[in-house]
Amino acid sequence: MMLGKNADNRNQKGKEPQKQSGKKNRKHVKAKKFHSLKHQISVLFIGLLLLSIFSITLINGLFLEKYYVSKKVEVLQEAKELLSQMNLDDILEYDTDSDEDSSDASEEIPDEVERSSSRNNLTWIIVNEENSGYYYWGENNMSKMLRSKLFGYINDLDQDMERSHVLKKTDNCMMWQVHDRFAGMEYVECWGQFDNGYYFLIRSPLESIKESAAISNSFYFIVGAIIVVISGLVILVVTNRITRPISELTKLSERMSDLDFDARYQSWAGNEIDVLGDNFNKMSRKLESTISELKSANNKLQKDIEDKIKIDEMRKEFLDNVSHELKTPIALIQGYAEGLNENISDDPESRAFYCEVIMDEASKMNKLVKNLLTLNQLESGKDAPVMERFDIVSLIRGVLGSMNIMIEQKEATVIFEETEPVYVWADEFKIEEVVTNYTSNALNHLDGEHKIEIKVLRESDCVKVTVFNTGTPIPEEDLPNLWNKFYKVDKARTREYGGSGIGLSIVKAIIEGMNQKYGVCNYDNGVEFWFTLDCRQ
Repeated sequence: MMLGKNADNRNQKGKEPQKQSGKKNRKHVKAKKFHSLKHQISVLFIGLLLLSIFSITLINGLFLEKYYVSKKVEVLQEAKELLSQMNLDDILEYDTDSDEDSSDASEEIPDEVERSSSRNNLTWIIVNEENSGYYYWGENNMSKMLRSKLFGYINDLDQDMERSHVLKKTDNCMMWQVHDRFAGMEYVECWGQFDNGYYFLIRSPLESIKESAAISNSFYFIVGAIIVVISGLVILVVTNRITRPISELTKLSERMSDLDFDARYQSWAGNEIDVLGDNFNKMSRKLESTISELKSANNKLQKDIEDKIKIDEMRKEFLDNVSHELKTPIALIQGYAEGLNENISDDPESRAFYCEVIMDEASKMNKLVKNLLTLNQLESGKDAPVMERFDIVSLIRGVLGSMNIMIEQKEATVIFEETEPVYVWADEFKIEEVVTNYTSNALNHLDGEHKIEIKVLRESDCVKVTVFNTGTPIPEEDLPNLWNKFYKVDKARTREYGGSGIGLSIVKAIIEGMNQKYGVCNYDNGVEFWFTLDCRQ
């Protein structure tokens, strides 16, 4: 307990300087003039709104008129194409002394031309080369003026041409923006000559686009101001909701810096801040538990000592088990060898029996030593598995074939109905040892109907191999210890068939080395051992 007391003293001594350091840091932060996150977010978003409204107003004032004129040019170009496709000889009017005497040929105009002219507010006139016939679309009192204007354009007589702004010019067409001094308005006009020799003039009025832009800008400014006010209020509410949990985390960190681990994050933001708050809570609990662990350091040291004692006892138990397993065969070998040496019996049959016992016990010792070496290599990782793809059904049939004499001696009935190949990934040599151990274990514990049933079960991504034998179930309390070295449920029976208690330990080491599973299940009439193997391609 002295260590815990010393730890407490160190914590007590270290606590005061930490508090003072925390206060200095907070004073240092306060000394730095800074704005709150709420203020920064509000200013940022409101500034972006103002910038957007200003940009829209500026772009509207600078480019709206040009954009409007460019669209008018496209409309005139389309109208020119439509007019050029009309059969003008059928619809052309011929000049008379009065417009009232002129025949109305509007019924001859294609519907598409009429719709386009009406929709785009176009006025146009077409005259023949002699200027004796024409067709006009627009107000009735404007036809003579447009004929005069077109005549002036053709002969370079119109004064408006000098004040025009050329927008587009081709070999047979001219588009410009011109001010009509008679109408007092701006127009976009397209005039020229069709391929059939007819002259044309198409015009569309440009309404006061500057006035429209000014009205639009004024509207944008008013609407923008309203949006800024409403958005500002919304932003303040939203930022307050966003920053409230952050402010709580700030206060929480201050309390934790003062070693107050009762502080907990309790707000809900519905985003990553909640995760951060949960991590703060976990950190607080972890720090509190760490201090508690320091106070219980003596108990931990005591437990370490107990674990060391337990390991020593396990080592001693292992040596005792090995010694016990070797003691009996060595004693038998020594006794029968001495009998042979002293010629206890001159009977050849007795001497042969003595030799068989010596060889049998020596074979058991040799098997025990080999199993111990194999188990040691497996547990130390020196004998790494060599993964290969093979047919597990063929392997099981091979094992059963090699154990056929033992099966006949035990008068056992072995059931293995699998015929189709089942391919798995594993170390074939080691899996053969596992199947051999399971099968020999089943033969040595047969009872009742003397049946052994082996199955290969296909599952999702693995194959499960089971070996069942009829007999007495294993006591439940012994099941977890079956895989321990030298563990024997029935020591007398194990000694009878020469078992050492290492076979299942070897199975455990092999299967775990391949990252697979193994186990044992009790049934009313027997016991089933199983293991799994990977069968993915």
